[in-house]
Amino acid sequence: MFILIMQFLWKYIDDLMGKGLSSLVILELLFYVSASLIPLALPLATLLSSIMTFGNLSENNELTALKASGLSLYRIMRPLAVVVLIIACGTFYFANYVIPVANLKWHSLIYDIQNTKISAILTPGVYSNELDGYAIKVDEGTDNSFKGILLHDHTDPQTIKTIRAAEGKIYKSENGKYLFFELKDGYVTEELAPQSPVFMPNGQMLRSENSNRPSRRSSFEAATYKIDLSGFALNRSDEGIFTDKHEMLNVFQIYNAVDSVRTNATKITDNFLSSMKNDHAYFQALYFKGDKTTILPNQGFIDEAPYVVRYDDLSEAEKIIALQSTQAKIRRKNQNLDGQNEYIRVMEIDLNTYWIEFHRKFALTFAIIVLFFIGAPLGAIVRRGGFGAPVVIAALLFMVYFVLISVGDSLAASQVVSPFIGMWFASMVLLPIAIVLMRAAANDSPVFDKEAWVKRFKRKSSK
Repeated sequence: MFILIMQFLWKYIDDLMGKGLSSLVILELLFYVSASLIPLALPLATLLSSIMTFGNLSENNELTALKASGLSLYRIMRPLAVVVLIIACGTFYFANYVIPVANLKWHSLIYDIQNTKISAILTPGVYSNELDGYAIKVDEGTDNSFKGILLHDHTDPQTIKTIRAAEGKIYKSENGKYLFFELKDGYVTEELAPQSPVFMPNGQMLRSENSNRPSRRSSFEAATYKIDLSGFALNRSDEGIFTDKHEMLNVFQIYNAVDSVRTNATKITDNFLSSMKNDHAYFQALYFKGDKTTILPNQGFIDEAPYVVRYDDLSEAEKIIALQSTQAKIRRKNQNLDGQNEYIRVMEIDLNTYWIEFHRKFALTFAIIVLFFIGAPLGAIVRRGGFGAPVVIAALLFMVYFVLISVGDSLAASQVVSPFIGMWFASMVLLPIAIVLMRAAANDSPVFDKEAWVKRFKRKSSK
């Protein structure tokens, strides 16, 4: 857990440093992050503890004594297997009900930390458009003090206002609703926005009263500029804005969300198909004619068209108009189809992400059981206890497990494989290894003995 938490700190160190955060806020963040990291730490803990336990039993010949008394390895492992099964069930409950809440808490908290100081959105030399209606640029500065402040106010569409100051400080009001710029040595420029030209029926442009774009300029030695922050959240955010994310839902909520997405997608697709059909000139002509009896219910077939215009009967000018109209409609339909296809693609990605999170919770529970049945026989085979060899073996095996779950997650996210295969990929690979190790440890078969493997291959080749 310590290693995983340190990895998290290194990832978000830039967001945490220089914000003046209290120790309680940092501890609260680490507490929620610790809960969300348990799915990654618990399999490693199970693997390491099982290797150490059976490594100690085997190293002290206690496992040999138990086997000599007539107990098989399966019988010896039965009590611990029951404990691991209880831990796995508890892990599923934890992953299904506690971790989504923890993810919600720390995502919301890190979002608020990233926006604790409004100065965090200002990067020297770069225009910032984080505040709606304003473009702000500073030349240099840190924290709340800056030099070379340039502020463009676009909140009034009829007026362009520009404020420039040599230096200044930025701070927010106590209620967090306003942002104040305490400026020094600057000027304010205001001018009317350019108006669209107006043309007379004869084609002559009508001169507007505001065509000269009157402006005014005023300077100041010290001034305070106020910006309304009603559209920029600086306080603790409402956690409800994060609740629709996939990792913040339990399996029942995910199932309901998937059902809702599919229902909405079906309605949107049906409406799209109906609009495409209604936009067709043939069906429009039939409805305009008033002859609706020839349309078969829920189908697109026509028994007999009341009126047909043939292309060969048109004049040359009418043919050109018909072709241009048809080309325009085809282009418009192609654009609509491209938009609908993009919507379906995004919907499939969204559904895929939901199912990935759904299977992740079950795959985690099963992975704990599989890693126990890998670690226990492996400890009995290597005959090493303590924190030496077991830690090295567990670290190597966990690297394999981590690579497998990362590969499966990536393949599922990119839709190369289904979410089921992607999330269960690690367990599918490790389960046969667990079966082989269990049989080898139960039958006292040499697994890491080179001579035994050479003899086995020679025996097979002779046959």
